[in-house]
Amino acid sequence: MDAAFTAEQDEIRRTLRELLLKRCGPDEVKAAVRTPAGWDEGLWRQLGEQLGLPGLALPAEYGGAGCGPAELALACEEAGRVLLPSPLLATAVLAAPLIAALGTEEQRDVLLPRIAGGELTATLAVPGGALPLALGLTGDNGGDSDSGNGDSGGDGGDWAGGARAGGVQARRTPDGWRLYGQADQVLDGHSAGLLVVAAHTGGYARSRTQLFVVRDDIQDDDVRSRATGLTRTRRTALDETRPHARIELREVEGELLGPEKGADVLGALARLGGSAAAALAAEAVGAADGAFARTVEYVKAREQFGRPIGSFQAVKHRLADLYVQIQAARSAAYYAAWAAAEAASWDDSAEGGPAAVPDPAVGGLALAQALEALRAVAGEAVQLHGGMGFTWEHDAHLYFKRAASDELLFGPVHRLRARAAQRAGLFDAAKAAARGTAPGAAAGPAAQGVGI
Repeated sequence: MDAAFTAEQDEIRRTLRELLLKRCGPDEVKAAVRTPAGWDEGLWRQLGEQLGLPGLALPAEYGGAGCGPAELALACEEAGRVLLPSPLLATAVLAAPLIAALGTEEQRDVLLPRIAGGELTATLAVPGGALPLALGLTGDNGGDSDSGNGDSGGDGGDWAGGARAGGVQARRTPDGWRLYGQADQVLDGHSAGLLVVAAHTGGYARSRTQLFVVRDDIQDDDVRSRATGLTRTRRTALDETRPHARIELREVEGELLGPEKGADVLGALARLGGSAAAALAAEAVGAADGAFARTVEYVKAREQFGRPIGSFQAVKHRLADLYVQIQAARSAAYYAAWAAAEAASWDDSAEGGPAAVPDPAVGGLALAQALEALRAVAGEAVQLHGGMGFTWEHDAHLYFKRAASDELLFGPVHRLRARAAQRAGLFDAAKAAARGTAPGAAAGPAAQGVGI
């Protein structure tokens, strides 16, 4: 692994940071989240047209920049630093990679160029607030290597509804597919022009999770009106910079993403989990770094007993501990982005064979460490700003709310780590003991080679 960034990656970071520092101060952020979209549409157009940010990780043949998870993580880190309210996460990190991986050639040709140019925003709608589970970050989504592909039986992808009450169900009609159900906590679900909806098909006996495209873009020449039967309600959120909505579908027309047969939807979601976790971890690191910088600036200016409070040893120790946490989380996020890039480019012919595949637990561990660091930094930022830091309207609470919201949406931290431990084989010995088998014989190489 080469830990040094290329000149192109450094330029992406520098250019984006300069623009966001000019356009995304705390006042601008607070004004943007109160608009109907929940973000500055003019800034998003600028990021799309001038920097190509929405298509940063999309192939050049579809209008993207042809970069990878590392560059996307750098962009997310800079966005997190200023708490940029934008559809970057929902569009570029979650929805676009699924369309690129599973979509038919026609779907990619029609949708990806518009996404890459910032003209069309998209999001992934997962029922029940189960996004981390669907991505395989907090449990088995039914499609990773731990439990097969989840295509048979009734237990693959139960988070999508499992053909029971709740979730989203899809049924085939003579005119195509119709979707019925509800999804809560859909990131940017109130404003996205394109919904990628996870739904169950086939009833209980032959249930299978599929992804469907629902177009609700009134600016699209091919779509003259909004999708019939679709209701989108923006919900009140603790973190206004991370808007989400309730999506209700009542016999809504949907288009199957990808071919009728052969698409490994659950496997694609599990693979997306690694790159999405790396981007989320980098974004949390950026937010922690932003809160830390503001706190350092404050303690250097605020005086008590005739000297800056930052000169007191106790304050120095607290800041030093935070700095170490941020740097450790940053290293983990960068490594997770590298691992996601390696996993995307790896094939069976690669030198080193299967052992060369990066550990799939890396992304979840990096995200857990980043969320923990952000929570610690945000809490200390409130404390070190003194009395005014405890007021709900203070800028420090923007970071505090982001920390609390992210752990609710993508965690909790202990479940991210438990899932990583499970995938690394740390529980194999316990399972073997329960079956009365010798632990050494049952525990695989992953369990035997992992140190704690």
